[in-house]
Amino acid sequence: MSSAEVAVQVFRKLENEDLRVLQVIETAMSKHEFVPKEQIAKFSEFSMRETDFRLSRLNKLWLIRQTRGAYVGHTLNYAGYDCLAINALVKASVLEAFGKPLGVGKEADVYDALSPERERIAVKFHRLGRISFRQTRRKRNYTAQRVNWLFQSRRAAEKEFKALKLVSQKRVAVPRPISQNRHVIVMGMIEGAELAEWKEIPKPTKILEEILFNIRKAYIKAGVIHADLSEYNVILKPNMRILIIDWPQYVTKEHPNAQQLLARDVKNILGYFERKRMLKTKLKKALAYVTGNSKAASF
Repeated sequence: MSSAEVAVQVFRKLENEDLRVLQVIETAMSKHEFVPKEQIAKFSEFSMRETDFRLSRLNKLWLIRQTRGAYVGHTLNYAGYDCLAINALVKASVLEAFGKPLGVGKEADVYDALSPERERIAVKFHRLGRISFRQTRRKRNYTAQRVNWLFQSRRAAEKEFKALKLVSQKRVAVPRPISQNRHVIVMGMIEGAELAEWKEIPKPTKILEEILFNIRKAYIKAGVIHADLSEYNVILKPNMRILIIDWPQYVTKEHPNAQQLLARDVKNILGYFERKRMLKTKLKKALAYVTGNSKAASF
């Protein structure tokens, strides 16, 4: 069972006192890897007996971890952090109920959900730390040397939400950004499947043109480059329109490696269509188009 599944199942069981303890631990984790029990009692303003009861309860619900050494300390795990974010989104009238998982990846869990207005939405839980620290540090510019995966995931969510707002304002085909709290992003519903999951794509030329057109809009109008684009983060919807997802690695046109990252994005997409023996397109021609140096939209 994933951390998000644990959080979704136990959230309704939590009492205000449980959430208070989780919040105290979260705040104190900026200074402690494992927060001393005495400090939790002090800042929650609970008696030691009540604190012990709450910590035992949260531990049994798989929301915290405990260590015993020079002192007894506690830290949040992902499920506990999930519950804090869910609670904030519920209180903000953004989130009402969860449905089924839409996808579980190396760095995120995505769920179908409902807003209080009964609108279907997607909830994405960032999950840095599933890949190795060395790989993450190499690929991610928001990873500090002293890693706390919960807070690094929060930074990833903040960055992705910012990217979604920037490009959606320019009508790039992305999920509609709704809200963000901690490591969780709430977006418009995501329906369809990754390009990589499609065995056969009808009208591949039209699909490729739409992808390149959206890369072009993001670059020219929003000044944004995805920087991790491939067939795994382009969704082909049932109506054969696309969505480009997963933006936490985005860079702006001013980034020193902007052109190399843009070229890699385009090369990855062209490579997918070529490997599937659907289309073969020259990288130079496609790059000229997405950067605005060519008006040709036909490949």
